[in-house]
Amino acid sequence: MKKRVFVASFAVILASAVLRADPTTGSKSPRATSSGDIIEQVLVKVNGDIISKTDLEQRQVAALRQKLNGNVDSDTLKNDAQIKQLLAEVTPQILVNAVDELLLIQYGKEQLGLKMSDEQFRQIVNNIRKEQGLQDEAKFQKALADENMTMDDLRKQLERQMLIEQVQRQEVGSKLNITEEEARQYYAKHPEEFTEPAAIMLREILVQVPAAKDGAFNAAQDQEARKKIDDARARVLKAEDFAKVAAEISDSPSKKNGGLIGPFAPADMSPQLKALIDKMKPGDITPPLRTPGGYQIFKLESEKAATLQPFDSVRDLISDKVAGARTQSEMRKFLSRLRAQAIIEWKNAELKKEYEKEIAAETSSTPSK
Repeated sequence: MKKRVFVASFAVILASAVLRADPTTGSKSPRATSSGDIIEQVLVKVNGDIISKTDLEQRQVAALRQKLNGNVDSDTLKNDAQIKQLLAEVTPQILVNAVDELLLIQYGKEQLGLKMSDEQFRQIVNNIRKEQGLQDEAKFQKALADENMTMDDLRKQLERQMLIEQVQRQEVGSKLNITEEEARQYYAKHPEEFTEPAAIMLREILVQVPAAKDGAFNAAQDQEARKKIDDARARVLKAEDFAKVAAEISDSPSKKNGGLIGPFAPADMSPQLKALIDKMKPGDITPPLRTPGGYQIFKLESEKAATLQPFDSVRDLISDKVAGARTQSEMRKFLSRLRAQAIIEWKNAELKKEYEKEIAAETSSTPSK
C-alpha cells in the first residue's frame, strides 16, 4: 500500500513539474466554456487529428517516471532545474513518437481498413485478466481505477496498440524474409556473436589460515595450514578422489560440491592461477598457492576452447538479428513516407523546432546503403 501511495505521489509531483517546466512557452492552460466543457489546447494537428497539451504532459510524466525509476530522491523531485533538463532530454523524442503513432493509426484505419472488433476486444481483455489474476470483476474494476482508466480508455489504448502492430506487420513484416545468402554473409561478418566462449572447470581445496590479531603474524598456524594442504595434495596425487578429499577437509563452501567451481572464463582467473592452469591438462593438480584466505590447491577438471557454433545451429538466431535490424530500417523508411505525405500543422513554434531537430538527428544517424 505504501508503494502505491508513493507512486501516486510521484506522478503528482512530476505532473506538477511538467506544468512548471511547460515547453509551450507563453501558452495558456485548457480553459472551460460557459457550459463547463473543457477546450483542449491543441499543440499540433496531424491530418486533422490533434495532439493536445494534455496528451503531451501525460507522455512527459510517463517518460520521466521511466527515466527516474530506481534513481529518485527528494532533491531530484524538488529541483526545477533538473526536471527541466530531463524534460528537455525526453520531449523531442516524445513529439516524434506521438506524431508517428497518429500517422500509423490513420494509415491502419484509412488505408488498411483495420478496426478492433468487439470480439477481439473481449478476447484481449480476458487474456489480460487471466495473466494478471484479475478474473474477479471487483478486482478488475479496482485495477482500472488504480490506473485512472475506464473500459473506453482501455479499449482505445488496446486498439491503438493493435493498429500500430498490424500496420508494422503488413507494411514492414512482409519485407523481412531473410535469404540463405544474407544469413551466411551475416554469419561470416559477425563470428563473435556465435562463438561459445572458452570455459574452465576446476576443483579446489582450501585450508584457511586464521586472520592475524593486531597485525601479528602467527607462524605456527600458517605452518599447520601449509602441512594440511600438503597432506591433501599428497593424497590426491596418489589417486585418492579429489572430490572426496575436498568434502572432508576443505574450508571453502564448494566442499558441498566436492570442491567443484565454474565454469568461468580463463580471463576471470587471477594472473597467478591462470599462469599455472595454462600449462596444465585435465586431471593435473596445482602446487599449493598462498592466498589471502589461506592455502589452496586446484585440479583442472575440464577446459573448453572457444568454439564457433555451426551455421545450421544458429540459423534462426541469425534471422532474428538481421530481421531486427531491417525492421528498424524499413520502419524508418515507411514513416518517412507517411510524414512526407502528411499535413502537419504546428500551433507552437518551439515544439515544431524541437520536433524537426529530432527528425534531422534521426535521419543523419540512419546508415546509408
